Amino acid sequence: MLAPPEAATAPPVAPRRRERRRLIVGVAAALAVLAPLAWLWQASLLPDTYSVTDMGLVDDGRGGGHAGHGVATGGRGVDALTEPSTAPADVRVELVAREGSFRLASGEEVTGYTLNGTSPGPAIHAELGQLVEVHLVNESVPDGATLHWHGLDVPNADDGVAGVTQDAVPVGGSFTYRFRADQAGTFWYHSHQVSHVQVQRGLLGALVVTPPGGVGATDALALVHLYEGTRTVNGRSGETRVEAAPGERVRVRVVNTDNAPMSAWVPAAPFRVLAVDGTEVHEPGPVRDVAVEVTGGARADLEVVAPARIELGGASVLVGEAVPPPAPRPAAALDLLTYGTPAPLGLDPAAATRSFDYVIGRSPGFLDGVPGMWWTVNGRMHPDVPMYMVAEGDVVRMRVENRSGEGHPMHLHGHHAVVLSRDGVPATGSPWWIDSLQVGDGETYEIAFVADNPGIWIDHCHNLPHAVEGLVAHLMYEGVTTPYRIGGPNTPE
Repeated sequence: MLAPPEAATAPPVAPRRRERRRLIVGVAAALAVLAPLAWLWQASLLPDTYSVTDMGLVDDGRGGGHAGHGVATGGRGVDALTEPSTAPADVRVELVAREGSFRLASGEEVTGYTLNGTSPGPAIHAELGQLVEVHLVNESVPDGATLHWHGLDVPNADDGVAGVTQDAVPVGGSFTYRFRADQAGTFWYHSHQVSHVQVQRGLLGALVVTPPGGVGATDALALVHLYEGTRTVNGRSGETRVEAAPGERVRVRVVNTDNAPMSAWVPAAPFRVLAVDGTEVHEPGPVRDVAVEVTGGARADLEVVAPARIELGGASVLVGEAVPPPAPRPAAALDLLTYGTPAPLGLDPAAATRSFDYVIGRSPGFLDGVPGMWWTVNGRMHPDVPMYMVAEGDVVRMRVENRSGEGHPMHLHGHHAVVLSRDGVPATGSPWWIDSLQVGDGETYEIAFVADNPGIWIDHCHNLPHAVEGLVAHLMYEGVTTPYRIGGPNTPE
């Protein structure tokens, strides 16, 4: 008797089981791969708003720490950490921020942001000890704006970091900053709201604090900024001239407002580096045929004798008449680790009460749900990054190591640190005080500072797109809280 047709064509039971097993194994293998990825994706998602004090791992610098600090209660809020004086300000400035097209001093038309109709914004000048008041009005910057006083160690409430020390100033809003100019030197200001866009597009300016009576020489500013690929000095492309008589000594304050390091050099003449990041070099000697690296956010005050030319990698400052012709960058670079002569530090790094590691790396993963290669701090990805905890009066040592494959200009808010060593080689020259330090790939620096400015302070890469990509941590004082939240209208990087 013949079997029914359907029975004759049905596959044997064993092959069906093998196919089912292969399907199950395939699904299990896919799940084994996709489930961890889904978990990592989910874990990387940030809440709509969050307090910076909820980030990552609290590191107390003493070998202890815990995950997730949370918002403490009963402490001082950053909004209370203000300039104590209520006296009338010695220097009062109003800055009106706008979005739109404008012309540089050299005539090029660009699109971006202005302060009082210009970019760079007005240079703010104060004498040491004066009380400064700056009233920021946001007329038309759609994402909001703030002002951060780069390198000047202001009270925390005036640091200008959206979502950490204040809310971003919306269109039609305003904010008043008050601080004592208690450090003489070269500084600058810029927005710290969507900073990787707003700084690049012109929301910035210079801040210069001089001793009473000035510096005793001709004093010139050279604020360097790239506008749509054009390098400018004080908003002027090409050559910028400083009037000076032959033989006159001139202090040129070089400010690098861009993301990458920049070289400055003086062809065919000796010069001195008088100050770095707003701090005077002790007994600076004359040098020649060397380049000075000025990293992103950093400053260097150069003294030249007229006539002289200062090359700034695409723009020039001409001091006096009959200046030397342009010359290529020298092969040698000035090493600030050995420049100048030693002087007391005012702190004892060997007696540090807190010690931290800041190890920069790079890793594949998810950042707020977006896959990519992201920067890491101590092997962790944002927001699971260190919150370095200190108490007022602590002497702090920090080892900054770069394993990321790329250099980074690291910027600590609210403090100046002294460089102790590079790659294990101790500093032997003038104390090298910095707030912006270029850490090259493969380099390790040891720095030290005193925790003398309570607050919650960003410690981040000033190649600002890198900060957006996760290269940011924070220095937090015990007992300090913030009422502000990142997210919503506040996007500091």
